[in-house]
Amino acid sequence: MKPRSSRIAATAAAVVVLAGFATACNRGSDSGGSASGKPAIGIDLPRADSDFWNSYAQYVKQDAAAQGLNTLPVSNSQNDVTKLVANVQVFQNTGAKAVVMAPQDTGAIASTLETLSAKKIPVVSVDTRPDKGNVYMVVRADNKAYGTKACEFLGKQLDGKGKVAELQGALSSINGRDRSEAFAACMKEKFPGIQVIELATDWKGDVASAKLQSTLAANPDLSGIYMQAGGVFLQPTLALLQQKGLLKPAGQSGHIAIISNDGIPQEFDAIRKGDIDATVSQPADLYAKYALFYAQASADGKTFQPGATDHESTIIQLPNGLEDQLPAPLVTKDNVDDKALWGNNVGK
Repeated sequence: MKPRSSRIAATAAAVVVLAGFATACNRGSDSGGSASGKPAIGIDLPRADSDFWNSYAQYVKQDAAAQGLNTLPVSNSQNDVTKLVANVQVFQNTGAKAVVMAPQDTGAIASTLETLSAKKIPVVSVDTRPDKGNVYMVVRADNKAYGTKACEFLGKQLDGKGKVAELQGALSSINGRDRSEAFAACMKEKFPGIQVIELATDWKGDVASAKLQSTLAANPDLSGIYMQAGGVFLQPTLALLQQKGLLKPAGQSGHIAIISNDGIPQEFDAIRKGDIDATVSQPADLYAKYALFYAQASADGKTFQPGATDHESTIIQLPNGLEDQLPAPLVTKDNVDDKALWGNNVGK
């Protein structure tokens, strides 16, 4: 399980961020207006148990202030769709003209999206693409590319043979499905000599640790690990490997090749130490910046079309809206110190 100190730190960070929101960002009122006349925006943070999402929360706070937005008191649904629905109801009741959310269960949010659509309140979904229900814009990177990049990296590291444990995210989430399906398809096509052991975790670090422990007991020759979310899986995974005497630095005999997804500072430190080999950097900074940009644009009645953007991304058409697919680079020891990566700048 995640060390107690790590859990306390994550919770404390979330409390600080939310407290800061109440004073620095909230310029709204129950009428959905402000002295500046800007429309009110409701923002729900999805969870506080992930270093990635806590970093995103810091960027949201910074960008809301920098963009001079009129935000309602920020909520946190704590990975619970029931709480998300309740939080959105509060936004409706307090005059939100646009809502930013990151639903972790992308199937269960459909009815809430339909309600918001009927009330003409546009929704920007961050990192996750709702299965059904209208969205104004999804701000997200190409999650299938995450799975493919992880597959190609591990496949080459292992010379196309061996056993790989895949710590999957929740398969009720489009992100978990996209990463899992792309990883499986790539392994089948390009590296059929690698055996993939799929471990469903529901994005929970303790579940990942317990399942990985059982997998190591049954497969002492495990040669690789793919973590679909470093923010929740990194610390419990490294702690378990260290406990088992299996945390060997890259380049040393017995090293288990590890690639992750997120791009948090802790992953970068682990790459520098040789504890893990790579990660795919989810742009937490750009998620916050463009989620708020599109929320304000939607409240102002602006529209967008599919095609290239002015920020090195591509907007694609979805059955239920649009998606701005932001770039997500592979990070290895060769570029881990690149100052352009958000993980090297967060908190500075």
